[in-house]
Amino acid sequence: MKEYKRQYPIFSLCGLNCGLCPRYHTDGHSKCPGCGGEEFHLKHPTCSVITCSKNHDNVEYCFQCTSFPCPKYREESNKDSFITYKNVLLDFKKAESVGIEKYIEILNEKIKIFQYLMENFNDGRRKNFYCTAVNLLEIEDLREVLLSINNLDVQDEQKTKKAVFLIEKKAKDKNIELKLRK
Repeated sequence: MKEYKRQYPIFSLCGLNCGLCPRYHTDGHSKCPGCGGEEFHLKHPTCSVITCSKNHDNVEYCFQCTSFPCPKYREESNKDSFITYKNVLLDFKKAESVGIEKYIEILNEKIKIFQYLMENFNDGRRKNFYCTAVNLLEIEDLREVLLSINNLDVQDEQKTKKAVFLIEKKAKDKNIELKLRK
């Protein structure tokens, strides 16, 4: 694939929130630059969604295509990879209804929340959990959980467990399963 660049590599052409993927937040060779980010074509030499876009309307996001929803998007995907695909259709709807700039603002806030959780409530094995939770929970729910977490009065060794508990409780209340599907 030739070089492929996009204005917002953190929100992919196919609807993934690349900015909330564990591989986006990895150092070293396996780091992904996001969809259309720097050297994307070297990390992902083929992508059927990019090829499809070029053969159709050459859109920035699949939901902008005149053929949307095509067979790929008629139903929610039931498998995940490094990142969950559960909210792709929902995120497309949000981006379309609020506008892509506003959606990117929300996604940027979610990325900051993820980074805050990693910096302050990580016992060394929470990256995938936090990526999935921040990806699937609504921004309002994340703000509420953060407020609760910041009001905790617990010892350092307990703060990660308590943060995880509060996130899991919010997800359960919203009927959201915080696991990747294989």
